[in-house]
Amino acid sequence: FIFESKPEQQTGPTDCDGPPFCEWFCVLDFELATVCCRPDSLEKMLEQTKFTKTELQILYRSFKNECPTGLVNEETFKLIYSHFFPHGDSSAYAHFLFEAFDKHKNGAVNFEDFVAGLSIILRGTVTDRLCWAFSLYDLNKDGCITKEEMNDIMKSIYDLMGTYTHPCMKDSAPREHVESFFQKMDRNNDGVVTMEEFLESCQKDEAIMESMQMLDHVI
Repeated sequence: FIFESKPEQQTGPTDCDGPPFCEWFCVLDFELATVCCRPDSLEKMLEQTKFTKTELQILYRSFKNECPTGLVNEETFKLIYSHFFPHGDSSAYAHFLFEAFDKHKNGAVNFEDFVAGLSIILRGTVTDRLCWAFSLYDLNKDGCITKEEMNDIMKSIYDLMGTYTHPCMKDSAPREHVESFFQKMDRNNDGVVTMEEFLESCQKDEAIMESMQMLDHVI
């Protein structure tokens, strides 16, 4: 999704004579009435996420532009995601990401699903963000990450990056990355990484913590 740097100029009918934010409420209500899947009220989304009114406006307009019906299925999600990685194959990683956003497991992501996940990623605490990442990597949702699951994730990330990297990556890179991940995370050497092990290891890793802080300024 392409996030606009500032809200677009408001258009559409409104009979609200109140302050600017009131006018925006009326415009947004008019626009929401034209889509097939109407999101929850703005007040509810403000309560459930850590975005401001202006940020929600930007996100909603961008979401509606890409998904006019108010819903996005997996194929559309993959198509949108592929635009950001034209030199690689992003389909596998986009599938895992779609599964993480599709919290109702009904094969569709609505605006509430999207902003709820995005709020955790961009505005959540470090623990919130790491828990979300763990859930992404725990493909079968059994509470632990296996080498097979991590290998699938790593392979999808390397596929996404494509062959136009410098220096060129070896075919064995995903497997080596998985081995490094487990050496660092699997504290009791039982072949799986639990949530507790994942959180503890990540919070002690300066590089991971720095990358988490960089997300604070994405929007």
